[in-house]
Amino acid sequence: MDLVVPLKHPREGKSRLRGTVAADRHAELVVALAQDTLAAVTSVTRVRRVLVVTAEPDALSLLAGLGVELSVEPTGAGLNEALRHGARLLRADAPRGVVGALQADLPALRAGDLARALAEAEGRRVVVADRHGTGSTLLLAAPGTPLDPHFGPGSAARHIESGAVPLTGALASLRSDVDTAEDLRHAAELGLGKHTAALLPAQAAPSR
Repeated sequence: MDLVVPLKHPREGKSRLRGTVAADRHAELVVALAQDTLAAVTSVTRVRRVLVVTAEPDALSLLAGLGVELSVEPTGAGLNEALRHGARLLRADAPRGVVGALQADLPALRAGDLARALAEAEGRRVVVADRHGTGSTLLLAAPGTPLDPHFGPGSAARHIESGAVPLTGALASLRSDVDTAEDLRHAAELGLGKHTAALLPAQAAPSR
């Protein structure tokens, strides 16, 4: 199966995390969240390709060594159109394959949680809600069917309304996306990846 991972321009992403690190290191933090997410994703055997769709043309150099591909998002595209763009590219060589969308802000992600979610999907269109139950961290299409993303505020309910089955497993690290300082503290309790942990005070960032 293949995954699309959206990445906003690091200077513009994660506005609610501003102040967590020095202002001149905010973009580094955004990239670090993505690096730790992708490091976990690419270690999952069932994941064949990972395509990062981004507004930052230099993203591939920032993510070097992680085994991902890059596509620059269409001009003026929002998040959902960027995901549809990525899904079309991935489907070009695997029309009957499974395509999914994964958020790039899961710095505590464990490969085991993602692997369990992929197994639990069992060929269905599924969604994994965030720990608050309102947003979505992972959306998987059924084989050969459109991704049909509805990310944004309240996306979990919209994905369910559009036919996605919500996965009910604990999947703690897969549900722990980071939008706020409190989210980051929660992720740190689970154990941050090395890139994010390196940017934070040692006492605030237990690492894995």
